[in-house]
Amino acid sequence: MERKVNKKTGLTSKIFIALISGMILGIIMHYFVPAGHIKDDILIEGVFYVIGQMFIRAMQMLVVPLVFFSIADGCRNMGDTKTLGKVGIRIVSFYLLTTALAIVIALVIASIIGPGKGMNMSLGSNEFAMETAEKTSMKDTILNMIPTNPIEALAKGNMLQIIIFAVIVGLLIAGMEDRMETLGNIITEMNDLMMSMTMAVMKIAPIGVFFLIARTFANLGYDVILSMLSYMASVILGLGFQLFVVYLLLLTVFVRINPFVFLKRYFPVMTFAFSTASSNATVPINIQTLEDIGVDKKISSFTIPLGATVNMDGTAIMQGVAVVFIANAYGINLSLNDFLTVILTATIASVGTAGIPSVGLVTLSMVLTSVGLPVEGIAMIMGIDRILDMARTAINITGDAAGTIIVANTVGNFDKEKFNKRT
Repeated sequence: MERKVNKKTGLTSKIFIALISGMILGIIMHYFVPAGHIKDDILIEGVFYVIGQMFIRAMQMLVVPLVFFSIADGCRNMGDTKTLGKVGIRIVSFYLLTTALAIVIALVIASIIGPGKGMNMSLGSNEFAMETAEKTSMKDTILNMIPTNPIEALAKGNMLQIIIFAVIVGLLIAGMEDRMETLGNIITEMNDLMMSMTMAVMKIAPIGVFFLIARTFANLGYDVILSMLSYMASVILGLGFQLFVVYLLLLTVFVRINPFVFLKRYFPVMTFAFSTASSNATVPINIQTLEDIGVDKKISSFTIPLGATVNMDGTAIMQGVAVVFIANAYGINLSLNDFLTVILTATIASVGTAGIPSVGLVTLSMVLTSVGLPVEGIAMIMGIDRILDMARTAINITGDAAGTIIVANTVGNFDKEKFNKRT
């Protein structure tokens, strides 16, 4: 475990170094290197572009299989409602509702702050501009969620249809587990494979980030720094609102406990999550801490691992802000239908999202695709997102804990005296 934590921290440091180095190189080239064939065609639009796009394509390669297998496996694990009973239904409802609320908060905050405005990024081709101009009604959006041909949906990367198909597959496997044990194991093993492949791609992230950021700053100069800081501020504000207003208010209203006592006793878990940037790595200490503050272990041993897969409020906030940021950067106006599509897509996508570092960037490409935004926009937030990844992981696992306490209290498995006991 210790070796794994160090490895993840090392990757974060490498990406941060790549971000700073790419910024410095890009600014130097923008302001101090004269325009010419070597600078513009060979370096910026040649080497920088090709290597950066190779990393983007590697991420895009993961999206469809990762989304399908992770969501199918997640639904398979939570699909037996006869066994889960009240706890299963209530915790899943809590996770999905708070995730949807997190996205709404993010969209509102980002719309007010306006990160990305004035960047004037180019779409790159008339063909793409035509695609982004195509709008569908909410009626058609709802109907298009159901795939008439799942294989075609997988091949074309129609994410809403893939998610719906994966949910149905996962739930049906869970309901026929006695006859589907082999298929269920295959789904789980394929999910594990995609997790490993995601981590393998993230190992080359420092190289990809360096060239992507270097090209961005070489083209735009200092102006992009302010926009990136406004993006970062929007995400942090959204995370803070989710923690201090949503979670603590829900604990106060539904459990009648002092929310600041909860924060004090739960803070070590948040610190661990922040340092590892992994919800999955935090599961053992999360369960133990909740038991220490009064939650029956038979409740937390189900809800916390489930939350590490299903509940990604921090990631949802990042994706909501990123959608507005990238739309502003490319000068694309989002309609009410677009905002509703983002809320729906990101909420459903949170089911089965892996609790490992940076996977939110992979599923972000799915959210961007759902409203016709350029996936290339992810390049602008890659480096800063790695910094924010640790913060949003802390919010993710805190949401798991808050939901667990609330549900445990409703079924009589939360000991308030133990919670209030001084340690």
